[in-house]
Amino acid sequence: FRRVLFRSVKAEHGLKEDQRKGSVMDLLTLENLGTLVMLIFLQAVLGFDNLLYISIESQRAPIADQARVRRWGILIAIALRIILLFVMIQLLQVLSQTLFTLDFEGIITGEFTFATLVFLFGGGFIMYTAVKEIAHLLAVDHLGAGVDQKKRKSAASVIALIVFMNLIFSFDSILSAIAITTIFPILAIAILLSGVGMLLLADKVSEFIERNRMYEVLGLMVLLIVGVVLLGEGGHQAHMKLFGYEVIAMSKSTFYFSIVVLFIVQILQTGYRRKLDTVRKHRAAQVSPEAKPLGAVE
Repeated sequence: FRRVLFRSVKAEHGLKEDQRKGSVMDLLTLENLGTLVMLIFLQAVLGFDNLLYISIESQRAPIADQARVRRWGILIAIALRIILLFVMIQLLQVLSQTLFTLDFEGIITGEFTFATLVFLFGGGFIMYTAVKEIAHLLAVDHLGAGVDQKKRKSAASVIALIVFMNLIFSFDSILSAIAITTIFPILAIAILLSGVGMLLLADKVSEFIERNRMYEVLGLMVLLIVGVVLLGEGGHQAHMKLFGYEVIAMSKSTFYFSIVVLFIVQILQTGYRRKLDTVRKHRAAQVSPEAKPLGAVE
C-alpha cells in the first residue's frame, strides 16, 4: 500500500512538474517574444513624457535628495503599475461599464466610465500642472532670486506626486498594452524592463535639463500636449459632445509628429542663438580696439 501511495504521489508531482514546464514553454514562443518586444517599444515611447515629468518635478525636491526622489518614485510607481495591470486585467468589463450619463442637449452629453473619468481627470491635472509651471518660469515677481531659484518641496511630497502622476500616465499605456495581449507575465516583464530603462535614464535627463534650462519649457509644453491628448481620449471614449460638437481624440501619429516638430524648432533656435552670440562677441572684439585710442585722446 505504501509503495502504491508513494508511486501515486510521485506521479502526481511529476504531472504538476510537466504542467509547470508546459506553461513556461507556452510563454516562450516566437509570437510571445515578438509581442514582448513590441510592448517594450510601446512602453518606452509612451513613457517618454512620464520621464520628462519625473525629471522636471524632481528638481522641486531638496538638491541633496533629488536623485533619491527619482529612484524611489520610479521604483514605487513600477510596483503600483504592476498591481494596476493585474487589477485592470481582472476588471476589464467593470472598467468599461457606464457609471453615469450626462444629457444636457446642446451643452454637454456623454456616457462616462471609470476609464474615461481617469483620462479626463488626469488630462486636466497634467494641463494644470504644465500651465502652472510655465507661469512660474515666466513670473517676474522675484527677479532677484534668479531663474535657478525654485520653491522647494519635501522629498516625500515630490515622491508622492511622481507616483500619482505615473499612475495617470500608466493608465493609457496599460490599456494600449492590454489591447495587444492579456498575458500577465508578458505585460509585467515589459513594465519591469521599461522601469529599468527609466531608472537608468532619469538622472541623465534631469542633468541635461538642468544644464539646458530652455529645454525645461519644451518639456512642459510636451506635458501640456499630453494633457490635451488625454482629455481628447477620455472625451472620445465617453462619446462626449460639447455645445453640439463631438470630441475627437488626437491620433498618436499627430501627437508624435507635434513632439518631433517641437524638438526640431528648439534645436534650431538653440543653434541660431549660439550663432547670434558668436556674431555679437566677434563684433564687440572688432569695435573695442578702435574705441581705445579715442579714449586715450580724450
